[in-house]
Amino acid sequence: MATTKDDRARRRRVDARSTIERITAAGRTVLGAGDASLEQIAAEAGVGIATLYRHFPNREAIVRAVLDDILETDLLPLVDEAVDTPHPRQSLQDIAAQLLDLITQEKGLVTFASNFSDVAVGVLQRFSESLHPLLLRAQQQGEVRHDLTAEDIPRFLVMAVAGLAIPGTAPSMRARFIALLFDSLNPANATPLPPLRPGEGNLRTAVGNIARN
Repeated sequence: MATTKDDRARRRRVDARSTIERITAAGRTVLGAGDASLEQIAAEAGVGIATLYRHFPNREAIVRAVLDDILETDLLPLVDEAVDTPHPRQSLQDIAAQLLDLITQEKGLVTFASNFSDVAVGVLQRFSESLHPLLLRAQQQGEVRHDLTAEDIPRFLVMAVAGLAIPGTAPSMRARFIALLFDSLNPANATPLPPLRPGEGNLRTAVGNIARN
């Protein structure tokens, strides 16, 4: 049977998707080892540098793909598994701990892109949106203070990343302080949260400060 134009176009899309997936996986591997270059990622993926640039025109595109892969592969499945959990706050804490572990493992991720904050903000917001139903359940069960909002979640995660995902922090230390951090969400004896003034608490600035550190 003759190959049609649509068949060839479909095959090109499949080949491109396969190449993108290989480059993304290579990005995770190379960035996980520390300092990296686009040439190292291309070599790990088994493609030429021109092919890499065709799909990923700059470092930010690689970082975005790696962050999306972390979100889709490692974090969102945990959120799905927690849908019917009887203890939503503990699930939130476990998911946050996993996020810190993953960022710590990807040693070169934060420093690879010159504007990491621009790339990471969108991914963090998507992640926070996925956590919102879990947050609401925890609040309804009295496990999390009622005045915490969905907009607070990405900033809460940024604060955890900034303090607990720095190189050299032992896993046991992260676990200890993530528990202390989540205790601050306990509604028992909590004082009301002061309002956030317009223009303050910019998430992009907060993530940018992590990248500079």
